[in-house]
Amino acid sequence: MTDWLRVLRRALVSGSGAGLVSLVALACGGQRDCRSVFAPVNAVSHWIWRGAALRQQRPSLRYTLPGAGIHHAMSILWALLFEERIAHAGSRLGAWRTMATALGVSATACFVDLRLTPERLTPGFERRLSPESLSAVYLAFALGLALPSFIGMLRRGLRRR
Repeated sequence: MTDWLRVLRRALVSGSGAGLVSLVALACGGQRDCRSVFAPVNAVSHWIWRGAALRQQRPSLRYTLPGAGIHHAMSILWALLFEERIAHAGSRLGAWRTMATALGVSATACFVDLRLTPERLTPGFERRLSPESLSAVYLAFALGLALPSFIGMLRRGLRRR
């Protein structure tokens, strides 16, 4: 049980990092593709507001807040898989394998989000972003997942000196 609690605690951190870094990528992609940093985030709230959320360009409590909340929650959910894989690998995981694991989880999330999930429960931002911006979002997600592990590696390396 303690191991799962540690995985959950770490997933809250790495998932929050991944959610925030990919939120920045969503905003940049939104500005580039539909001239609104909020449109891709608003689109996520289509889970609640259906098609109306997909057309929203401006920030609002009704669309932006739930969109960001759903995005954050799903980031933590995917981070559980990442942290479980990291815990399973143990201490033999270096920076390259950590990044490869993060990229693998992000690619899995992308495939599940965009190919296996019913349209009603897709992220929604894929309907507002170009394929290039979508790629940047999932790459940013992977970087955000791995970032806390990299910081931990750096701290351990500095302590050894």
